[in-house]
Amino acid sequence: MSTPSHRGHFLWHELMTSDTAAAARFYGALVGWTTQPLMDGSYTQFTMQGRPCAGMMALTPELLAQEVPPHWLCYFGVDNCDAATAEAQRLGAKLIRPPADIPGYGRFSVIYDPQSAVFCLYQPPAGPMGDAHSPGLGDFTWHELATSDVDAAFRFYGGLFGWAKVESIDMGEMGMYHMFAQSDGTVCGGVYLKPPEVPYSNWLPYACVPSADAAAEVVTTHGGTILVPPMDVPGGDRVAVLMDPQGAVFAVHARQV
Repeated sequence: MSTPSHRGHFLWHELMTSDTAAAARFYGALVGWTTQPLMDGSYTQFTMQGRPCAGMMALTPELLAQEVPPHWLCYFGVDNCDAATAEAQRLGAKLIRPPADIPGYGRFSVIYDPQSAVFCLYQPPAGPMGDAHSPGLGDFTWHELATSDVDAAFRFYGGLFGWAKVESIDMGEMGMYHMFAQSDGTVCGGVYLKPPEVPYSNWLPYACVPSADAAAEVVTTHGGTILVPPMDVPGGDRVAVLMDPQGAVFAVHARQV
């Protein structure tokens, strides 16, 4: 039996923050995650009913000295991290961190895409795959790229991961919203032209919650900021974009029942 390809799948999400204890409380109230320490306590795993959902690390003194703000990182799956990193650079990406091992957890690199959105390439460890499941509450169900060049972004990610544009929606004043699918046909995200007030291209992950409106109430009572109030999106789902108390931007997604 052939091993399933990881190419272009969203395999992990990680919060880099200035206050891990405060972030754990905030996201616990917002999404329902609990926490589990890993790697001698230097890494925190967010879980939902014991299922790993995301990770969290403290920003290093070096990053804080560079005034890197708290942020979420998306890890995109690849079958060979070194080869994929080289291919990303050939397609115009810039290397932030070269491929390195995470003992027991695989291999990763960190890069800027050609429009300077940051993401990670991640090669999971060899061995049997974990039990597959349909994304549910606490999992990430949508990913969104705000970019300075939509066409160039599709060329880059299409070349690197085989993603393809499948539908474009006119969002009025917000402009065109372009949905993309992975090579297996799974529609999993959108790309749009970032507005001038957004300073840089970036990836935004959406976590699944029971109610976007209830999540927005949690944000206001726990020190966060609502950037985009709960709104309906095509298909009947409801979403909201927020900022946590440390300044990391995050989004929630409530599916139509």
